[in-house]
Amino acid sequence: MVRRARAPRFQLHFTPTHSSWTNQVERRFAELERRCLERGVFCSPDDLKAALEEWIKVWNDEARPFTWTKTADQICRYCSRVSEPDH
Repeated sequence: MVRRARAPRFQLHFTPTHSSWTNQVERRFAELERRCLERGVFCSPDDLKAALEEWIKVWNDEARPFTWTKTADQICRYCSRVSEPDH
């Protein structure tokens, strides 16, 4: 008897590694690590949770729009330069 495969429970969606939302998530975690976790000492999960909640509150209270400091041409030239084989 041949069994038929069930419909998959999960559907995978592949996202390019350089998608902007992925970069934003990575950037946010980098800021979290640098500003909250890197030098922190947490003796319990509750201490860690409190530190994270405080950091998120400060982050949101001090929110401001991101301002680009380079033009698109400058960014493209940089990307071309660092993607060369000898770099």
